[in-house]
Amino acid sequence: MPITSLELCAGAGGQALGLERAGIEHSGLMEIDSDACATLRLNRPEWSVHEADLTTFDSRSWKGVGLVTGGLPCPPYSIAGKQLGPQDERDLFGHGLRVIDEVRPLGIMIENVKGILSPRFEEVRLDLRHKLKLLGYEVQWRLLNACDYGVSQLRPRVLFVALPTKAMEFFEWPTPQLHPAPSVGSALVDLMSANGWNGAEDWARRCDDIAPTLVGGSKKHGGPDLGPTRAKRAWELLGVNGKSLAEEAPSEDFVGLPRLTVRMAARLQGFPDTWNFHGRKTTAYRQVANAFPPPVAQAVATQIRKAIEASSALALPKRKRIINKKLLVV
Repeated sequence: MPITSLELCAGAGGQALGLERAGIEHSGLMEIDSDACATLRLNRPEWSVHEADLTTFDSRSWKGVGLVTGGLPCPPYSIAGKQLGPQDERDLFGHGLRVIDEVRPLGIMIENVKGILSPRFEEVRLDLRHKLKLLGYEVQWRLLNACDYGVSQLRPRVLFVALPTKAMEFFEWPTPQLHPAPSVGSALVDLMSANGWNGAEDWARRCDDIAPTLVGGSKKHGGPDLGPTRAKRAWELLGVNGKSLAEEAPSEDFVGLPRLTVRMAARLQGFPDTWNFHGRKTTAYRQVANAFPPPVAQAVATQIRKAIEASSALALPKRKRIINKKLLVV
């Protein structure tokens, strides 16, 4: 039987796409942002997408689903913010635990920013471990970097994985790829040259490192640029104008530092070029930059699936069959 998932705060589908690639079937996806919901429906009309607020979301109809997954809002734990943690009204860990209690899945996979590993949030992590233990789960967390899984971007993210004790015995964190992630230049040279830009090849050779972390901001803060001053400076050193986004690739006679398009940013997040984003430039870019890179989600979800399948195989009753007139127990 396939493993199914209920995804919370699904965004534009980065984690959902990774789970799909790992062989997980989506039973439902919940997201509060209407544009992100439109993106999910645009790319996967067959998915059951629910535009809802996690604080009031009733998940009881998904009781018994295989996985509860999601990217709970990160601003409460972001180093760039005030780091209010549980005191931040945007903190949804408590509501995530409520859903887990209602659903009682076979496994849990939650993504957040690296700031949640800071010493000031040790009690938060220990409290999460304690509450999941009461529900019958063992929990592990680890800081993973997207560039270790083929994504052309320095994007550290924390993954929380919770499984029943028997399944956790089989869980192993994914191994980083042996070969380095492609540079921004090599990843984007074809898109940069789409309108015949004569300088595309030279730019690609100079742009020989992975990208800084894409910063998307929120509806209240952030716009069609690549982040705060420090981030823009990092992009400039790499060879990209981070002050704004472009509608299309540079023209044939363009001179200077090129800007990224939404499609270029999506490729740097690990999205396939076939994945489309609903809305105008600013809205679409915000969805891209706030997403969880699909290759990382795929790597972790694959390991979770293997652990669940291995523990389930042990629990299966022994079956009898006759081979060459001999009764065998397999």
